[in-house]
Amino acid sequence: MHNAETSHEHKPNLLQGVNVFIVLAVLTAIEFFIAITNASLLLISIVALMKAGLVVYYYMHVYKLADVDKHLDDPHSYEHKLISNRFGLWLFILSDAFLFAGLLTARFNLAGLTRLDLDQDLGLIVTSVLLLSSFFMNRAETQMKLGNNKGFLVNTAMTTLLGIGFMVGVVAVEWPLAASHGITASANAASAIFYMMTGMHAFHVLTGVIFLLIILRNGMKGLYTPEKHWAVEAATVYWHFVDLVWIFFYPALYLIGRLA
Repeated sequence: MHNAETSHEHKPNLLQGVNVFIVLAVLTAIEFFIAITNASLLLISIVALMKAGLVVYYYMHVYKLADVDKHLDDPHSYEHKLISNRFGLWLFILSDAFLFAGLLTARFNLAGLTRLDLDQDLGLIVTSVLLLSSFFMNRAETQMKLGNNKGFLVNTAMTTLLGIGFMVGVVAVEWPLAASHGITASANAASAIFYMMTGMHAFHVLTGVIFLLIILRNGMKGLYTPEKHWAVEAATVYWHFVDLVWIFFYPALYLIGRLA
């Protein structure tokens, strides 16, 4: 039996998403301030970990992994499959995280505590765009839980546009700008890992945008309900994972270390 007494689902809360975004924005500002004042690796790392914890817990719903109803005996029920799907998605995310962790490790092994002369303002702008996209993605899922399909569509569309804006900022603006300053993939190891990190991340943003377009189309067809919207939840968690990766890539590429 699946009822209010046995379910551990958190109630949808639009205000919670707003509060988390405000905290993330403030932490990002603090992170940038630390970088331009004393560039403390320890402090920047602490701020990044705090941001990551907020995203994982609130935006990526890690608490839902413990939302197991022991009274679900039917393996064919939607609720039972939902629990299995959540674990499966997180296993994928963990495996993908090893790829990004390897790139992050390579960045410090190849460049140490030096960094490339990248455009700081542009880095902060694309980071802000991605954080804002996570805010709208959180609202999109929450609106679906509340049964507001129009709100879901509007916020998903906003997330998609911001995701495209992030890709344009990195690939169409940052890459040519960096190349004009001699930062090319063949220049040195530090430059090569910069393109590898941003390129792999941009590819994941692209796949996330495709995922969003799919749920946007399905939402227009009315295929999701407040009770059954696993695809929306999966897209949300994946999108926030992409944001989570950039939380570490941004300081590693733009803020940490002295200019090479």
